[in-house]
Amino acid sequence: MAVKPILTEPNKILRQISKSVDKVRTEEQKLMNDMLDTMYAANGIGLAAIQIGVPKRIIVMDISKDPNKKEPRYFVNPVIKNKDLKKATYEEGCLSVPNQFAEIDRPSKCEVEYLDYNGKKQFLKAEGLLATCIQHEMDHLEGILFIDYLSKLKKSMIIKKLSKLKSNRAIL
Repeated sequence: MAVKPILTEPNKILRQISKSVDKVRTEEQKLMNDMLDTMYAANGIGLAAIQIGVPKRIIVMDISKDPNKKEPRYFVNPVIKNKDLKKATYEEGCLSVPNQFAEIDRPSKCEVEYLDYNGKKQFLKAEGLLATCIQHEMDHLEGILFIDYLSKLKKSMIIKKLSKLKSNRAIL
């Protein structure tokens, strides 16, 4: 298991649409383990494979607050089957958009069909933070970042800030 570098915006790879996984094999399980290690090391609660440069439809998350009681979840080829019309607002951040946060409205509940760590088909009814996190991570699979929900002005200000940070790091 390994901690991988997380891609940050602006980066063309983050805008790619991820490809379906035909079968969950040892390779995908290793990827999910690495993704979890990477997510925990970065103090995140969710991570999509594309965020570490792998364009596969895989996400991992752990919304448990207790660092001693981890509750990892694995989603391969997740598909939202149903979304609630009622919206919920959460302040979202993203490991690929470091130190930037914004309130985003998303459906308060959703139902998701996916393959688990062992490739078994699962169905989950999610609400609250779990529903928000699933939708946020699934957006990554379509090349969408949470800042895409913001006004053009806010989004461009964030991207400028991130570009400046990247160029400053490149100089160091």
